[in-house]
Amino acid sequence: MFQGGTNFGYWSGADYKNKYYPITTSYDYDAPLSEAGDPTEKLYEIRTIIDKFQRVPAGPMPPPTPKFSYGYVSLPLCVAFLDILSLLSPGLPFHSPFPLTFEALMQTHGFMLYRTVFPDDIPQPVLLSILENGIHDLAYVLLNGEFKGTLIRDRVNAINITGRLGDSLDLLVESMGHINFGANNSDFKGLTHNLTLGSTILSDWLIYPLDIDSAVAQKWPPYVPRSKSTRGPAFYTGVFKTPGINYDTYVKFPGWNKGQIWINGFNLGRFWPVRGPQQTLFVPGFLLSTSVLNTIVVLELQNAPSNPKVLFLDRPVLNSTSSFSLKDMKKLEVLSNYDIAETHGKRNVVEITVL
Repeated sequence: MFQGGTNFGYWSGADYKNKYYPITTSYDYDAPLSEAGDPTEKLYEIRTIIDKFQRVPAGPMPPPTPKFSYGYVSLPLCVAFLDILSLLSPGLPFHSPFPLTFEALMQTHGFMLYRTVFPDDIPQPVLLSILENGIHDLAYVLLNGEFKGTLIRDRVNAINITGRLGDSLDLLVESMGHINFGANNSDFKGLTHNLTLGSTILSDWLIYPLDIDSAVAQKWPPYVPRSKSTRGPAFYTGVFKTPGINYDTYVKFPGWNKGQIWINGFNLGRFWPVRGPQQTLFVPGFLLSTSVLNTIVVLELQNAPSNPKVLFLDRPVLNSTSSFSLKDMKKLEVLSNYDIAETHGKRNVVEITVL
């Protein structure tokens, strides 16, 4: 790859080698021209080698575009995902005896919510489970709106759960990207098999196709009571003003877990700092305004920091994980690189930076 780029929005694909491995938002991949289009040290080395065999054009190389550290921006407004479900899915939900895929409901990417109710009282923990390959690709399990855990394609296909007859069970399913090469061309998204609670197959589903991008771009912020919980899917919103410039920058997510970010209604892509190796997302300067406040919306899917804020830097951080203790480092020794990091270029090396 000669020039890096960005998988904005939901455009990051996935690899498949015995298991499913989502690709990072950044497509920099240590290219001679960076994600921001800047020349790198590798480019100058390549020019030096080429010049030994064929004369390279005379004159200076174009300089890097200016970058700017805008600093921390707080996101004080929190709205729980389920509190604005009607805004995110303005059409009527589809009713189906059993789960349907994204494709069956004409949704190509993003998220879909599956809802049913507990058929019985479950006073003691039982397994909520699905076949190993039945989640495409990651499901956030909510019981009466409370986050209970995740089901992950090829990795986690069951969690223990309790509840009562009639409790509302929601699965917010995320498409992490379609497999983009190889023989598998039928990578359907959503719940691809039945979900069971103990020995009971769950049925009678309401399925909500979600158009989050339109809601964020056109109807934000929503006027609903603010949520106080930091666990489970929720939107966090804040604004900031640039100091009269709109240079390229990079946004970092201190203390966040996993989700999506929009700036002025534009979907930058997925962040997942606890998995790594990518820690920052590239923000082209043209997305920022110098005349009005810039709006940041973060969808955190699991667990937000107690003081939600993002940090804008003047350089990328693409090859590290979040904070790890020495105990965590020892655990990593027995994990494969794919199990601790999304696919990002070199498959056999994952750099660990202890912050």
